[in-house]
Amino acid sequence: MAEAQNIPVGSTTAGQIAVAAESTVATRMSAPASFDVADFQVPHGREEEWRFTPLERLRGLHDGTAVATGDGVKVDVEAPEGVVVETVGRDDARIGRAGTPVDRVAAQAYSAFEKAGVITVPKETVLTEPIRIAVHGEGGTAYAHQVVELGAFAEAVVVIDHTGDAVLAANVDYVLGDGAKLTVVSVQDWDDKAVHVGQHNALIGRDAGFKSFVVTFGGDLVRLHPRVAYAGPGGEAELFGLYFTDAGQHQEHRLLVDHNVPHCKSNVVYKGALQGDDAHAVWIGDVLIEAAAEGTDTYEMNRNLVLTDGARVDSVPNLEIETGEIVGAGHASATGRFDDEQLFYLMARGIPEIDARRLVVRGFFAELVQQIRVPDIEERLIAKIEEELEASVA
Repeated sequence: MAEAQNIPVGSTTAGQIAVAAESTVATRMSAPASFDVADFQVPHGREEEWRFTPLERLRGLHDGTAVATGDGVKVDVEAPEGVVVETVGRDDARIGRAGTPVDRVAAQAYSAFEKAGVITVPKETVLTEPIRIAVHGEGGTAYAHQVVELGAFAEAVVVIDHTGDAVLAANVDYVLGDGAKLTVVSVQDWDDKAVHVGQHNALIGRDAGFKSFVVTFGGDLVRLHPRVAYAGPGGEAELFGLYFTDAGQHQEHRLLVDHNVPHCKSNVVYKGALQGDDAHAVWIGDVLIEAAAEGTDTYEMNRNLVLTDGARVDSVPNLEIETGEIVGAGHASATGRFDDEQLFYLMARGIPEIDARRLVVRGFFAELVQQIRVPDIEERLIAKIEEELEASVA
């Protein structure tokens, strides 16, 4: 496997949150942000942020020709007692606080949605059961916006489950108050023809903790853009991802962690497996440490396991540092086939080669799956990986 460089280097108000969310740094990692779709040119595929994406498979989401239909997606929310679940209009002040669209599809989604979902966990509320958001495609085209907001010192787990068939462009905002703890599991288990493009914005309050799991299996094309910024010092972000890319699928994950305030941490780990002709996975990991972000501690890693010929991976970690006063910063990227030594070890103990290969893949993903800590989701993902392996490792 080829390993990229690793470089070691030696109470928030609503107004402060809004300022942090709106700040945009003009660097190669952060595109000019806008809620207005007219501020973005129609992409042609030569732009840096679109060069890996097959635009013809976006079904018009990028050029304004995709018109919302009444049979786009159905959204159901199950929430424990004490959680406030609302459907609001476009003028609700909570929409867009966590971040601004940074590409034309995200801006189109913001401009085109009619109603937004807002889920609020009141301050100091500690949930013992997950909030579950089921997004089911019903064959049409949809634009959507979802807000999840935690008050100070609240704790919650949110599971967003995408199934069915749809052409969907959506923005999701996570706003964490001071000392809040939020874990999000976003599962993309679409039918084979679905298209899903989304921007996920997380704004982390002082001493708050955000943990994200992005799990992508289904869909013809899935392009997700998780973004993190901090509204006060002491915030921590952990971004985990798992994807299994089959023949003909395009799965693209583009991340930005913007360390814009001092003494915050981030850790990014994404792992993918690919199989079949024209399976294409893209991972772009951008970490920006601004001049004001002294005391930052950050690391990002992407690993890919290529199971068959004909699959392609583009993995690009980027690290931009504007201050030398940090705790540490590094990145790594590795793509390769099975580890021959691992296979030899297992086969030498009497395990047939096909079973040995499956064990290697299970072990490759186990580290991430076990950290989700939502039992039914873990069991489902393990079963899905087994299903994929039945069709791949031979």
